Amino acid sequence: MVTSVSASPSPSSLVPPRAARRSLLRTHHGDVFDDPYDWLRAKEDPEVIAHLEAENAYTDARLAHLEPLREALFQEIKGRVQESDLSVPTRRGDWWYYGRTAEGQQYGLQCRAAVSSPDDWTPPVLDPAVPVQGEQILLDGNAEAEGHEFFAMGAFDVSDDATRLLWSTDFEGDERYTVHVRDLATGRTLPDEIPGTSGAFFTPDGTAVIYTTVDDSWRPDTLWLHRIGTPVSADVQLFHEPDERFWLGAGITRSRKYLVIGVGSSITSEELLVDLDDLTAPPRVVWPRREGVEYSVEHAVVDGRDELLILHNDGALDFELVAVSAADPQGGPRVVLPHTPGRRLLDVDAFQDVTVVAYRFEGLERIALMDAATGALDELGFDEPLFSAGFGGNPEWSSPFLRLGYGSFVTPSTVYDLELATRTLHLRKRQAVLGGYDPATYGQRRDWAVADDGTRVPISLVWKRSFGEPGSALRPVHLYGYGSYEHSIDPGFSVMRLSELDRGVVFAVAHVRGGGEMGRQWYEDGKLGQKTNTFTDFVAAARHLVASGITEPSRMVAEGGSAGGLLMGAVVNLAPELFGGVLASVPFVDALTTILDPSLPLTVIEWDEWGDPLHDADVYAYMKSYTPYENVRDGVAYPSILAVTSLNDTRVLYVEPAKWVARLRDAGAEDVLLKCEMVAGHGGVSGRYNSWRERAFELAWILDRLGAAA
Repeated sequence: MVTSVSASPSPSSLVPPRAARRSLLRTHHGDVFDDPYDWLRAKEDPEVIAHLEAENAYTDARLAHLEPLREALFQEIKGRVQESDLSVPTRRGDWWYYGRTAEGQQYGLQCRAAVSSPDDWTPPVLDPAVPVQGEQILLDGNAEAEGHEFFAMGAFDVSDDATRLLWSTDFEGDERYTVHVRDLATGRTLPDEIPGTSGAFFTPDGTAVIYTTVDDSWRPDTLWLHRIGTPVSADVQLFHEPDERFWLGAGITRSRKYLVIGVGSSITSEELLVDLDDLTAPPRVVWPRREGVEYSVEHAVVDGRDELLILHNDGALDFELVAVSAADPQGGPRVVLPHTPGRRLLDVDAFQDVTVVAYRFEGLERIALMDAATGALDELGFDEPLFSAGFGGNPEWSSPFLRLGYGSFVTPSTVYDLELATRTLHLRKRQAVLGGYDPATYGQRRDWAVADDGTRVPISLVWKRSFGEPGSALRPVHLYGYGSYEHSIDPGFSVMRLSELDRGVVFAVAHVRGGGEMGRQWYEDGKLGQKTNTFTDFVAAARHLVASGITEPSRMVAEGGSAGGLLMGAVVNLAPELFGGVLASVPFVDALTTILDPSLPLTVIEWDEWGDPLHDADVYAYMKSYTPYENVRDGVAYPSILAVTSLNDTRVLYVEPAKWVARLRDAGAEDVLLKCEMVAGHGGVSGRYNSWRERAFELAWILDRLGAAA
């Protein structure tokens, strides 16, 4: 039963929705748990939809007073963004490819213009106010989205001969895409429509599409070949991965020599090669999979030899780079970059004349040119103490330039081209921030908290200098965290964050264990049986900010999403007194229920990250000791909580935050809100203006809780 929501303008007089309690006993390993809100899982049940709509109405009514602030924040974001803009063109073949946005339009356009000459490698400087000469609009996202409440594009590819376009669309938010193909000479969309895909790309000659499909658990498990002009029913299965712990992915080497098929779990991987001149030949295994060994493959030509550069962790915690013969990959390897503890090797990209390597050292991602024969590194240096840098947008096997991206918490996203002959960086574009933005008026630094076990936990801080250095006076703090899957929260610029900084808020990131900021061991120490380190690290970071005189609990709001939402649910149980508010986006707060059910999307794959509580009593007991839903504490003074979710999310089901909010209210939490997007996926709403309004909604709540709404 659902309590109706009053239309009273007074938030204090509103009555929150109360979900009916319906006992459901869950028994595992001799433990019996009564889950009274699992009935909310029935997504198609009108009573469930009515409850979610009641939650939305209650949230809207409770936060109606913030509407002027939300509108002001939206206008600030919009006013800082150059709405009509173009990306830096990337050369592929005889064309420059780029994206552009137009003022007033929700979605971008994918375009191209012809290269002026074969030797032209300097991208044209495009003026948003001036039509691009000879421009071809390949795809207009606004036209694709017309008539749909939600639109997301998945794959996007152009054949090597530049005559065909491939793209895929999702109108539900469930990440199942339909592939389309267009003849670029005639503009005609071909009848080759492939539904239910997760990824897709052309074969180099453009005569066929290679794509992946998912199983009932949303796991990409099968690779297919579709010959253009033939029925989908005639498509050829290239590979199937039966082990439900493993994802499947595929791609073509930059050299255009091999199709690489990759399968992997969180801890184990295997890669296979197929020569592109015989796609239906049986794939060749590079290295047979071994439990706990991860590796990736890159084709390179070294001193005229076809080699595979393999990045692996076999006896090398932070990974080692070796080279093997492409013809005999299981022969003796040649060590190119030996394992160096503390230097986490991340990626390697080979080109005709140079190889580049990305690695993480001392908490920052770094990039270097490498001699593939000797392993000698030439690291690119940058002046800022905190920054992000990486190679990207380099589709050509042979080019005199390499594209790279750079940014920091205060430096807007920047695109450089590295001239290989001179090692000179050429600035191609820096993200425009309208309204007179000056990076010198903002500061960034790194602090260190000390966890209960003595581990030093890095914290990144960003602030506006006119309000003083953090610690000079108590300030409102917005503390963000994630801490799973070895995902690192690297320094990055945000236009939307400026609205906080300009109101005196200090933005902070707690780089907790479970992420990858400090190397592979940092990740290992925050997963499986050591997962609680992630939560206690975040609590230590919050306490450090208080002890350092930067803030006080009533002026600190924590935020995290997805697995970071699990972090939010855990820390608010551990130390509710430390926070004035918690924003949990698509939060994984009912993790034990989900991980116990292998029929749910992606569950079995997750066992390598969290453990298998279904078959292991110790894992069950450990997970139950920290999962937020089971550990809500009765009678505790919880801070204000806003949970945001999406009805069609396939990664973290809406039912998790819905149940969590109901349980918090049971426990006496007085200020708990749920906002459920009824047409959206894991990433939230679609369309840039919609996403800006969504973030303005969240920021208004954060600023209100921080007392910084003015």
